[in-house]
Amino acid sequence: MKNINAGLVGYGFMGKAHSNAFRQVNHFFDADAKINLTAICGRNKSSVQDAMDKFGFCSYETDYRNLIKRDDIDFIDVTAPSNAHMEIVMMATENKKHVFCEKPLGMNKQEAKEMLDSALKNKVKHQVGFNYRFAPAIRLAKKMIDEGKLGTIYHFRGLYLQDWIVDPSFPLVWRLDKKVCGSGANGDLNAHMIDLARYLVGEIDKVTGTSKTFIKSRPVVEHSTGLNAKSSHPDRFGEVTVDDTTLFLAHFSNGAVGSFEATRFATGRKNGMSFEINGSKGSIRFEFERMNELQYFCNEDDERLRGFRVIQVTDSFHEYAANWWPVGHVLGYEHTFVHEFFEFAQSITNDIPAIPDFHDGYMCNVILDCVDLSIKENTWINIG
Repeated sequence: MKNINAGLVGYGFMGKAHSNAFRQVNHFFDADAKINLTAICGRNKSSVQDAMDKFGFCSYETDYRNLIKRDDIDFIDVTAPSNAHMEIVMMATENKKHVFCEKPLGMNKQEAKEMLDSALKNKVKHQVGFNYRFAPAIRLAKKMIDEGKLGTIYHFRGLYLQDWIVDPSFPLVWRLDKKVCGSGANGDLNAHMIDLARYLVGEIDKVTGTSKTFIKSRPVVEHSTGLNAKSSHPDRFGEVTVDDTTLFLAHFSNGAVGSFEATRFATGRKNGMSFEINGSKGSIRFEFERMNELQYFCNEDDERLRGFRVIQVTDSFHEYAANWWPVGHVLGYEHTFVHEFFEFAQSITNDIPAIPDFHDGYMCNVILDCVDLSIKENTWINIG
């Protein structure tokens, strides 16, 4: 078996999820290569050393440049904040390293295009972390649409609802700073919905949107660690420079229409990602908090029996499911990362395209930018 040596940049929420996936791929899948946890990188020496020990890496670096230059690293996995993506990715591709990068790929479409061009020029494998594509229920949804079970698609209706910053005393973490993250709910949450819409329905032609920042200033925090951050300066406030919610409408190239809503102010919703797709022959609905289920309505059923049925997507004939547990023994969030890194490792080993790739990341950035422009100009914007 071949070996693929991973170099991970970042050890926060996504770093933990990715590290777990590296370790699980070869436990459950007959992959053509083994992913080795070779090195992890972070700026704080003591923290990255702790992460190395906790996650099971063999070594650490405190400078991503040193990580990329190492001869024993085959691919770079970027889980750093969005404003660091381009610098790391560009150096990695120029040094002929394969790259996995979390979404959104760039701070804007220009950055994403440069990263895509560099990956293509240097002929390295490149994949973006749209992990929801790898839920078995969503793979089934894709097959059903491709097989024509929904007929002509009319509507895509996507929601991504969270509530983790409803409290005005929640501190000013990096995800609320436009210079670090690029955008708020739109780039963080709608990015996933855009990718799923493109994957399932098709390309988007034009968009128009609106956004709102409900809490415009928050207590300052010295070190942002994410959802559980505490303010170290409760009497000092800084400006929130991203959107708390963004909603937009879309027209697809195939004639369908779409609506997208992303918010961090949906009180009571923790990770309420869902979508419904309506067609001439039927409809499907997916809710991530019930990720092992796909709801399906068939317009061709006996009219006395019509209604949404629940398909439990855990049988061995569903994609990825046979590698895990017996039917009914459900999968969780972490399994989507195992699936995407299995596919990424296969692409490197067998010299096949990685999907979703930097082109998908670029198109997502294009649409995000067009939504922002539509809000600024209060009009429809063609994607182009």
